[in-house]
Amino acid sequence: MKQFVITALVLLQASVLLHQSTCVVFLTSHESHSPQPSAFTPDLSPGLQQGEKELNKQDSNNMRLVISLAAAFSLVAIILVCSLLYWVCHRRRNHKGSGCECTGLSFLNQFSRSKTLEKSSTKQGIVSLIDYNMIEKGTSDFKESNILGQGGFGCVYLATLENNISAAVKKLDCANEEAAKEFKSEVEILSKLQHPNIISLLGYSTNDTARFIVYELMPNVSLESHLHGSSRGSAITWPMRMKIALDVTRGLEYLHEHCHPAIIHRDLKSSNILLDCNFNAKISDFGLAVVNGPKNKNLKLSGTVGYVAPEYLLNGQLTEKSDVYAFGVVLLELLLGKKPVEKLGPGECQSIITWAMPYLTDRTKLPSVLDPAIKDTMDLKHLYQVAAVAVLCVQPEPSYRPLITDVLHSLIPLVPMELGGTLKTMKSSSMDHC
Repeated sequence: MKQFVITALVLLQASVLLHQSTCVVFLTSHESHSPQPSAFTPDLSPGLQQGEKELNKQDSNNMRLVISLAAAFSLVAIILVCSLLYWVCHRRRNHKGSGCECTGLSFLNQFSRSKTLEKSSTKQGIVSLIDYNMIEKGTSDFKESNILGQGGFGCVYLATLENNISAAVKKLDCANEEAAKEFKSEVEILSKLQHPNIISLLGYSTNDTARFIVYELMPNVSLESHLHGSSRGSAITWPMRMKIALDVTRGLEYLHEHCHPAIIHRDLKSSNILLDCNFNAKISDFGLAVVNGPKNKNLKLSGTVGYVAPEYLLNGQLTEKSDVYAFGVVLLELLLGKKPVEKLGPGECQSIITWAMPYLTDRTKLPSVLDPAIKDTMDLKHLYQVAAVAVLCVQPEPSYRPLITDVLHSLIPLVPMELGGTLKTMKSSSMDHC
């Protein structure tokens, strides 16, 4: 308002000066145009001269009055326009200010309602906080018969949530510091990932003694349970095994090549490869996963014996090639049906890589050591190609291992078209014909 008054005074002073200048200009102009006596003009009588002077004076006064009135009206108009503009601007400013305030309050209200996210909402994608009572009820109070599997820090339970949604619930001990770290890491990472070959996170929950991660349910459980369980691999044929291997490489390629920065799983193994009702494979358990691994120094050595790459085990060197090594071990499990580490006797173990390498590099011996469930069921040329990929993946020197993208492109031609590859089989040919 103070600025408005000053502006009005300046305009008023300018108007007065303008008025004075106009009068001076008018008088000067009037005098300059008055007739001057000359030799060719006869002298007028004194009466006529006096009358002319009075008339000119009256005209000058009238003109001054007109100019003064015009200047006054102009000043009033200017003041009114300035007042209107000031009022409009002031109103807009107040309206804008009130809008920002409302937005800020709305954000604060949302933030206060999301305190249960343990202040990790800025790092997470979309993730739901599930009421603990629903989880307790859905697992029948964590009934033993609902256990799907056993993890390093707790069990995984079958749960039926609202609307009859089936899910898997991993329970982690709250008192264990490592379990708490894995819980936070897994929720933060999985909430940002969305890929057909990565397990989907449905939500999480907490109570005073434990933390819970809720995943989509995978009815066919894990690859490990099929290869090393009671069925001994009989449920998964050679084409299905190649499809599972392809699915895993697609999931790893997404983590390594399409996530920025790259994500290193660090604990890829057959028990962390889950299978849905159609045996589509999905990578799970991201508790040990590392974002931008090569730049993360002083990482605590973690992983599972038999799957850990030698450079990481010996020197702590962690790269995407560490996951490639673990995938090579999984590929050997699919081929040979053996565990990564076999017990030979008390205190004596043997690695699947050490045992299998002489057979993998000798085509005449390789068919004899295949998993009995798939023996004589594949084209030998394809078998040799898969064995060659496995040998490259488990090379001791990381630089000799292929990128996961190269592995992916090597496997695609070996998987039937109906299972996601490009291999044409009799079934594929008949489908094309139809």
